[in-house]
Amino acid sequence: MDNITHSIIGFSVGEVVHRSLPAEADAPAQRVRHRLLLVACALASNFPDLDLFLTKLLPDPLGYLLNHRGHTHTVAWAVPQALLLAALLWLCWPSARALLRTSRPARLGLALSIGLGFALHLLMDYTNSYGLHPWYPLDARWLYGDMVFIVEPLFWAAIAVPMALIMRWRGVRIAGLALLAAALVAFAALGYLGWPSLVALLVIGVVCGWAQMRSGPQGRGGLLLALGISVGFIALQGVASHIGRAQITADLQRIDPASRVLDLAMTAFPSQPLCWSYASVESNPAADRYRLRRGVASIAPDWLAPSACPAGLVEKKPAQTLWTGVLQHGSADASLSQLRALKASNCEADAWLRFGRMPELAKDALSDYRFASTPRGNFSTLHLAPAPCPAGVPAWGYPRADLF
Repeated sequence: MDNITHSIIGFSVGEVVHRSLPAEADAPAQRVRHRLLLVACALASNFPDLDLFLTKLLPDPLGYLLNHRGHTHTVAWAVPQALLLAALLWLCWPSARALLRTSRPARLGLALSIGLGFALHLLMDYTNSYGLHPWYPLDARWLYGDMVFIVEPLFWAAIAVPMALIMRWRGVRIAGLALLAAALVAFAALGYLGWPSLVALLVIGVVCGWAQMRSGPQGRGGLLLALGISVGFIALQGVASHIGRAQITADLQRIDPASRVLDLAMTAFPSQPLCWSYASVESNPAADRYRLRRGVASIAPDWLAPSACPAGLVEKKPAQTLWTGVLQHGSADASLSQLRALKASNCEADAWLRFGRMPELAKDALSDYRFASTPRGNFSTLHLAPAPCPAGVPAWGYPRADLF
């Protein structure tokens, strides 16, 4: 999930925690606690992404692929990170330190804000198709939610409106709401967001803002409604992803009964549960081949054809209709035995395969087919050349162990 979304969610949860606790003894202490809990939750909601500083520990692209969403995105490392963040706040914020010495609600609020911030970071990152491995070292497998687009404007619309209305400064409130509206309109104009989705998001924002205003100066009604809508949206996306995966898998199996569909990576369109991008991997051991496909699908083609999905996120190359509601924009075939031999003989490739969910094997490169249509090029591409074995490769599980 993008860091803007992480921050918005963190600020809102910190605000809810603050408003749910008994008030402090005086107004200055109340203001310090308010700022402390908002800052603590927002920082905790972003803290695991400091692993970007670890990407230089391995050569490109392995450093990013294996160390981002790495150890800092595990439950085991969440506790020491939380303690480190609490210690930094204690050491660097004198007024907060004085408050925490005397106020039990402030100490409870800080613990809740930091704990919820870290938990929400892992949960939100799980929702998209990039994946993470939260239970390492007990379980080294990558887990993929395949539910929510990595930049999802629904969270912005639902949460940012009541948060903006809470702010004391009128100019900041107006500027924040105007910036949000401009960003949503720009997404729609650029083809990343459907116009019906834009209308729905604006309605959601207005309703959440109205609920917050109705709840009073110290109320939390709009924030709770926004968080509830966000949870409901994630659940809806999960159901839609499950339905789409089942439909596309059945269609691919009908097209080529000799192959077995091993996995299907589902990537949502922003605020559009009917539209999905997919990348699939199929195996045919008898022919010593495996096949990758990517394309766009609609889980309700009678209501919305896949060609009507937001154009900004659809490849411009001609599409092939595989089945009703399923378009294919590209495919690639490779040898199972060559992939296995490469894993056994090339330690950089073996390290890369600890990340690659859809391994595209070309003559001199490995790439993850999930990112084949990325506008700036496939950031996962590993150019195969003689090189010393990298040291310090994390022991993540192989996403495609079923091909080996």
